[in-house]
Amino acid sequence: MARSMTAFARAQTKNISWEIRSVNQRYLDVSFRMPEAYRALEIQLKKSLRQQLHRGKLDCVLRVDKEQIQTSLTIDSGLVKSLGAAVSKIDDLTGEKSQVDAVELLRWPGVILEDDIDVEAEQVNITETFGNAVGSLVEMREREGDELRSIVLAQLEELASIVDQIRLEAPAIVEHQRNKLQDKLSQIEVEVDDGRLEQEFVYLAQKSDTMEELDRLDTHIAEVQNTLNQTGPIGRRLDFLMQELNREANTLSSKATSANTSLQTVDLKVIIEQMREQIQNLE
Repeated sequence: MARSMTAFARAQTKNISWEIRSVNQRYLDVSFRMPEAYRALEIQLKKSLRQQLHRGKLDCVLRVDKEQIQTSLTIDSGLVKSLGAAVSKIDDLTGEKSQVDAVELLRWPGVILEDDIDVEAEQVNITETFGNAVGSLVEMREREGDELRSIVLAQLEELASIVDQIRLEAPAIVEHQRNKLQDKLSQIEVEVDDGRLEQEFVYLAQKSDTMEELDRLDTHIAEVQNTLNQTGPIGRRLDFLMQELNREANTLSSKATSANTSLQTVDLKVIIEQMREQIQNLE
């Protein structure tokens, strides 16, 4: 199945949200942005991701909203008393009266006690939410991939049509070249050995023969169509086939002996380049 490498997905449950962005990349490149408290989950999450995706640059962002968990503030009274006593002692030593700011006391590490959180349950929630986000990402990549597949298949039909036209016109072009050479010889009124002339005709026909290139183009077109119907990653194989198509189109262009064939080979190369651009987005 054709999959695009460009996609975005978001999944959220309770206080946890995941965002995953995916863009084109030759290989699978995954990066995580998450609170350090959950960094131990990265290896596990990356492993599960590699089981479903094969190419693309993915940026995975985890956000945990602690405010939704901690609805009230719990203060360490003992620590606050100790801080107050320490301030009084400093006042006695300096002979000055300090104004204790309650807000500053709240900022002191440990004054506000965090509610007990079920860490194991939270990690399970993070993992499940990540799985939901990856599932949504895969679905979007598949939808985009289907659209790209339809575009490439339509372009392949155009390509095959041009190849058929060149094949049909090829015998007439060779015959035209033969008649053109005979006309030139008639104009200059020079006696030519018929055997040697026939050799020149054969050489000319071989030099401009494009049947091998056209056959290979048909083969590559059929292979691209077949690859688009396969399951699993297909982007690299399609990229290679685009190179082969382009090589045959260049050879065909170098053998062109008519203006029309030259224009047709230009059309071939334009369509191949358009397909290549689309295929760069496929996994």
